[in-house]
Amino acid sequence: MSGLREKFERVKFQDILAGFTFLAAIPQALYLRRKRPDLWLISEDRNEARDNGFWLYRHIRTNHPEQDCVYAINKASPDYQRVAPLGEVIQFGSYRHWVYYLAAQKNISSQKNGKPNAAVCYVLEVYGLLKNKRAFLQHGVIINDLPWLYYDATKMSLFVCGAKQEYEFIRDTFGYPAGAVQYLGLTRFDGLHDFTVKKNQILVMPTWREWIATPTSKSKKLDDMSAFTSTEYFQSWNALLNSEKISALLEQYDMELLFYPHRNMQQYLGEFSTASDRITIADWRQYDVQELLKNSAFLITDYSSISMDFAYMRKPMLYYQFDEEKFRQGQYPEGYFSYKRDGFGPFCATLEDVCVHLEHFMANGLTGEPLYTQREEAFFPLYDTNNCERNYEAIKNMN
Repeated sequence: MSGLREKFERVKFQDILAGFTFLAAIPQALYLRRKRPDLWLISEDRNEARDNGFWLYRHIRTNHPEQDCVYAINKASPDYQRVAPLGEVIQFGSYRHWVYYLAAQKNISSQKNGKPNAAVCYVLEVYGLLKNKRAFLQHGVIINDLPWLYYDATKMSLFVCGAKQEYEFIRDTFGYPAGAVQYLGLTRFDGLHDFTVKKNQILVMPTWREWIATPTSKSKKLDDMSAFTSTEYFQSWNALLNSEKISALLEQYDMELLFYPHRNMQQYLGEFSTASDRITIADWRQYDVQELLKNSAFLITDYSSISMDFAYMRKPMLYYQFDEEKFRQGQYPEGYFSYKRDGFGPFCATLEDVCVHLEHFMANGLTGEPLYTQREEAFFPLYDTNNCERNYEAIKNMN
């Protein structure tokens, strides 16, 4: 009952309005389907053209221009100018988006909610009311057990995996039909082979906390929700940004640090502060995630899947997990991957641990260690620049 209550708490007025827009779009969608029978609709988050959807769309427009495909994005987004020159682009969440969503033979997204309205589309897809093929490109390599991505909760036709162990776990656990889960590599991995590292740049990129970004009745059981600045998340990361030890290390070793929290936490960016001129608090509108990952020499993260991109590039990192029990209870249950057993860098539970390991890496020029490099190589046996093409072919052959 509590899970059902949380679902209702997340229903918004615009979800109800979207139901009427969906009904109004049906006649035009039926016409468009006859006119463009092989239409592919590609998207990510409503404001983004920088993830796996963008990489696939660019690949198709460049290498397979004969394929009819459209990209959906908020035209007010700073990413709009990245995708607009490539081909047809429509306003995310608009009436036109609904028409194309209903007409497309194949809907493709890096996000489960990369649709005109997640609530209404969930009903259409999971209950079999919309007869099309859907490909999930993923936002990042999955390492946790995510029941909301099980087949019964998505009914997706193709589930793309970026790592071998991930593929085996999802294939055996998530309940998809044979052949629906495929190890193809994430499309954005194609861009992780040619890069120049800024040898003194450290990237700090924590993931989000669902109970903070989208509060429900259970949030106050996990955290002090009286204000964002009262949460353990804020206090722990802001303490890192204001650590005298880290500031001194940055000075001693002539390093720069960029703090870039998950986009779902960027709404709170103005609450963070630092006294160090070597630390930058990065706004997502001004920085490209993949460029930050490619350029940075070292990563500090918690549970973020972007650590997998860093590992794919065989770069050193450490994990700062001050709220492990809370995260497992309030967000993602542990899956096949243990940070302590399988991680690509040291596990840190306290800021003091972070400082100790960071100083060790700095003293050694932010170079990787053999143990972690071996783990990275074993985790990504598929390592080439053909990820986009493999994804394209798999989507083309979906049945």
